[in-house]
Amino acid sequence: MNAMDTVKKILDESFIGTMATVDNNKPYSRYMTFVNDGLSLYTPTSNQTDKVEDLEDNPYTHILIGYEGEGFGDAYVEYAGRVSISSDEQIKKKIWNNQMKKWFDGPEDPKLVILKIEPEAIRLMNKSGEPPQDISL
Repeated sequence: MNAMDTVKKILDESFIGTMATVDNNKPYSRYMTFVNDGLSLYTPTSNQTDKVEDLEDNPYTHILIGYEGEGFGDAYVEYAGRVSISSDEQIKKKIWNNQMKKWFDGPEDPKLVILKIEPEAIRLMNKSGEPPQDISL
């Protein structure tokens, strides 16, 4: 499997990753859930979170996704991208799942926004001890 196929497989099968934003010129990371459409990532959040405020000031993020904790050789993806904040009802419905009921009344909840992340750089890391592989976008 080539590097691009491995990245697509990881994005298709991994739903939890870390997402970093910048607040007062300092990085801040948190775990997020992700859904992908090709190489674009989507993650739900509340419009009242610090991360939304951070992204309004600086729309760039760095995401780590795919590491499963098995040890050396676990492939994962480093993903740098630009974030747009969306209230689009179709996107909300597309990624809605019942686990989100803990935080939102439903896909129509006005607090729910979707962060859409478009890649600017993707790197496949730690694939069976191979050197990092940059993915052409």
